[in-house]
Amino acid sequence: MVSKPPAGDPVQDAPRVGPPQHAAAGLPAVGHTLRIAQEQMGPLRTARTLLKVNQKDGFDCPGCAWPEEEKRHVAEFCENGAKAVAEEATLRRVTPAFFAAHPVAELASRSGYWLGQQGRITEPVYLPEGGDRYEPVTWERAFAIIAEELRALGSPDEALFYTSGRTSNEAAFLLQLFAREFGTNNLPDCSNMCHESSGSALTETLGVGKGSVSLEDLHRADLIIVAGQNPGTNHPRMLSALERAKAAGARIISVNPLPEAGLERFKNPQTPQGMLKGAALTDLFLQIRIGGDQALFRLLNRLVLETPGAVDEAFVREYTHGFEEFAAAAREADWEETLTATGLTRAEIGKALEMVLASERTIVCWAMGLTQHKHAVPTIREVVNLLLLRGAVGRPGAGVCPVRGHSNVQGDRTMGIFERPAPAFLDALDKEFGIVSPRRHGFDVVRSIQALRDGEAKVFFAMGGNFVGASPDTEVTEAAMRNARLTVHVSTKLNRSHAVTGRRALILPTLGRTDRDVQRSGRQVVTVEDSMGLVHASRGNLPPASPHLLSEPAIVARMARAVLGAESATPWEEFEADYGAIRDRIARVVPGFEDFNARLAAHPGGFALPHAPRDERRFPTATGKANFTAAPVEYPRVPEGRLLLQTLRSHDQYNTTIYGLDDRYRGIKGGRRVVLVHPEDAAALGLADGAYADLVSEWTDGVERRAPGFRVVHYPTARGCAAAYYPETNVLVPLEATADVSNTPASKSVIVRLEESAPA
Repeated sequence: MVSKPPAGDPVQDAPRVGPPQHAAAGLPAVGHTLRIAQEQMGPLRTARTLLKVNQKDGFDCPGCAWPEEEKRHVAEFCENGAKAVAEEATLRRVTPAFFAAHPVAELASRSGYWLGQQGRITEPVYLPEGGDRYEPVTWERAFAIIAEELRALGSPDEALFYTSGRTSNEAAFLLQLFAREFGTNNLPDCSNMCHESSGSALTETLGVGKGSVSLEDLHRADLIIVAGQNPGTNHPRMLSALERAKAAGARIISVNPLPEAGLERFKNPQTPQGMLKGAALTDLFLQIRIGGDQALFRLLNRLVLETPGAVDEAFVREYTHGFEEFAAAAREADWEETLTATGLTRAEIGKALEMVLASERTIVCWAMGLTQHKHAVPTIREVVNLLLLRGAVGRPGAGVCPVRGHSNVQGDRTMGIFERPAPAFLDALDKEFGIVSPRRHGFDVVRSIQALRDGEAKVFFAMGGNFVGASPDTEVTEAAMRNARLTVHVSTKLNRSHAVTGRRALILPTLGRTDRDVQRSGRQVVTVEDSMGLVHASRGNLPPASPHLLSEPAIVARMARAVLGAESATPWEEFEADYGAIRDRIARVVPGFEDFNARLAAHPGGFALPHAPRDERRFPTATGKANFTAAPVEYPRVPEGRLLLQTLRSHDQYNTTIYGLDDRYRGIKGGRRVVLVHPEDAAALGLADGAYADLVSEWTDGVERRAPGFRVVHYPTARGCAAAYYPETNVLVPLEATADVSNTPASKSVIVRLEESAPA
């Protein structure tokens, strides 16, 4: 039966700690999935909804961006995907009566878990200047408020339009069109905080800022290197692909500071054998120190260069540029420095080299463990260098695989959600719509926060997401948001961002992926792009949570009409009535989407976008070839008595959405304020297992950033390293601590000291 939302925040002062697990999924995952789903949806709605997840005639999971095979399982979802669906398809409701009973100050005192558990928002609400709680507002009045504030700006660049990765292609295309017709490229998005480093490195080296492999490539690989990624929690369906690759003879190297259950053994709940025994996945576990990946790949590249016959000389000669400069730098790689940077042994690195040399088809997968460091972009370039040396780009079973975390974050970028758009994209947009898009670059996430802080930006509009919860330097971010004249959030459920507002604030409730979308022309579908560049349709099957909801495209279209007025020649009403009309325009603006509607109908499972390096071994870079690069090796230097902290997710979490207070695979139950520390490091600091400590980050500005009351857990992490969950530890990440080139927050390498304290 459906349970009621929690009345109060659960106490997290004394989390229970047991040993970490060594296998993922299996019966516990099935049981947990069904329990959460029934608590939120009830048994009949659970069956009706989950059987449509990731099906050709169903809806795309609002969780991760992992692709589906052409032939789908009946249950084409994972535990965390089911949690994401249950949270959205919940029968719990947040009505105007809820807002009347809960002032904003009270909402701000609640945890993200409590806020998210209250249910779906049913009506638009407004916080007037000087008011203490949200109140109902009509849609017409809401759009009038937005228009009033936007028209009063001194410049269009005083507005910010943020996009979450859950936003559909159609809504994203309309939002960037509206922003540019309004006059700004201020289009920050969640990619700025995660895979911006991947896009920056891959665009420079290969000419396309996306992965170059398909699921079929993974199944055909000889070697898969999984670096800085925990698929068991963050992309569980990836484990099925790794299992299949292993069955076909692939070997797997896992490179991570923490041992992760999902990469040790996968108990596939789709098969009896999987449920009972499971499959061992990792052949070699390299427990690397945080931030040591560039040094590791640089030394591997030196060793490949020194091995006769190991370099694919024909590929290097025909398809690459910059080899001599790169090779000179790689030959300078130092064993002792690498061992210091990585914490690995010569034997471990030697074994990795043997596996690289034995592989004709190598894929490297990575996620935030590589992208959120100061030197993230050079690290990913070094990964590319290794693959170029081996000719492992544009070859079946080989290539780069940045694993995206949100279901359409890649598609949003393809649709033009980018603060630094390519001139060719703007030219095509202007030609199609008869507008003049601004050419000056806009603000990314970090620059948007700085602009709000400094008074350069005054209106903040978010299409989904939890900007405040996801952003670094929590106190600075929240003060910046409170500086705004108006904050607007298009949302399905409550989160921290709704409690940290500008002088005025709006919450605009929208349809979710699971909701049926009917407009004037009939039932609609939206589209998404997965992590491997396949575009497919998504059709919600449930009655909307409230008759007062609008779809994301409808919200953008109506906002545009209110703000731009009769001066806009863009057919916003037509776009709201028929999303096919949006796709017709996308087809004429975005390369690879020609005949969009026809291809969508002809390929129910989706169609692949073109990828020149993969498809043709053509590299649309500045040199016209794949570029080797040579950058100085960097890794974090940590003072004596300090640790290097990485922020990460628990297993009961997706991005900033908290489903529960357990982290089953790591042995944590009933609390999130824990810090994982190697027993020898903890002993050196005088911290017993079960002690409590404040985490205090140290940065060049001398500002004290403190996260109080974390339970110390002795854990087998890499020496000198620690780990704790975000968003609780985002307060420790300085706003200015970012990756070179990409400006992504460096949330995976935060120098901290631990001060013994009491529970928070």
